[in-house]
Amino acid sequence: MKKILYVTTISGFLPQFEKNDVKIMQNLGYEVHYASNFQNPIYTFDQEELKRQGIILHDIPIQKSPARIKQNWKAVRQLKKIIDTENIDIIHCHNPMGGVDARIAAHMSRKKPYVIYTAHGLHFYKTAPLQNWIFFYPVEKFLAKWTDTIITINKEDYSFVRNKFRLRRENSVFQIHGVGVDMERFQAKPDIRNKKREQLHIPVDAFHIVTAAELNENKNQSVVIKAIAELEREDIFYSICGKGPYERELVDLIRQLHLEKQVQLLGFRTDMDEILQTAEVFAFPSIREGLGVAAVEALACGVPLVVADNRGTREYSIHGKNAIVCNAGDITAFKDAIYKLYSNRSYRDGLSANCRGVAEKFGSDEVMKTMEMIYERADQTIS
Repeated sequence: MKKILYVTTISGFLPQFEKNDVKIMQNLGYEVHYASNFQNPIYTFDQEELKRQGIILHDIPIQKSPARIKQNWKAVRQLKKIIDTENIDIIHCHNPMGGVDARIAAHMSRKKPYVIYTAHGLHFYKTAPLQNWIFFYPVEKFLAKWTDTIITINKEDYSFVRNKFRLRRENSVFQIHGVGVDMERFQAKPDIRNKKREQLHIPVDAFHIVTAAELNENKNQSVVIKAIAELEREDIFYSICGKGPYERELVDLIRQLHLEKQVQLLGFRTDMDEILQTAEVFAFPSIREGLGVAAVEALACGVPLVVADNRGTREYSIHGKNAIVCNAGDITAFKDAIYKLYSNRSYRDGLSANCRGVAEKFGSDEVMKTMEMIYERADQTIS
């Protein structure tokens, strides 16, 4: 039986975002292996359920930070052993360090598997810090020579990789719209709004803002919290969904600004399709985004956006049509945007009416068609 190995830095990434890809490969007759650092989960998932689906798990100490050289080198050696012992035919790696470790391991292995790398937002971009260009750009450019296919999720990254990198195979750079949105699951369901608000302790007549993202400095949830504090409106509520290393800082900020009654951290959620029904606005203030599927899910539900301008959000945020676009660090801009949507119902409804149409091109069906083509091409190459 042919075998594919998925490699991600963050455990839970595969069941959260790659279920459709796994189905494609299983339908092609592949045994699926999944390697990640299961000691540092960001997304809640059931390992036993993955095993029941026939997925073989490998706990590997991949670290998000490239400075953790010892642990990442250990991960490389373990990945190489898996590739050679299991006779892996295809590797599909994700996230910066998952992509680095997996491609080095694949090059070192006896098997030399076909390598697919999905770049979920390159760490070097037009306004990126200099240190990102110093480290990530030369590393990614070099590793492209050991890569058969690179998948990008926004136009800027696609153009850059296509023009600047040389892969092992020609015409092997593709763009997809992230992991795709389940348009049937994510749609307006007004009947559940009030019941879900009651579960979340959000008053029926309150103005509710929702964010879904990992809690880290890049996701920048603090700018929305500070904007709400400056508005001084007790009927504006903010629910932040997600887990991550920045949780303590956000808790401290909420307390410092005396917003405990208005701002809540809900942790990682599997019911975002329901939570979005309770929202007037979806806030997405990330400094950097490859795409940001959570924001597209909000659009699919008819929820307008208040977003930070970056190469990911530019894919679907049209200022004045379905979103208000701000600079990531501009608290006043976020405050003004929130107040405009809070105080002007007709303007908010106008944005909402345009949301679903923009989201439709990001549907999972279109993404799956492209992924099927990419996987079938890899399968034909190794056959």
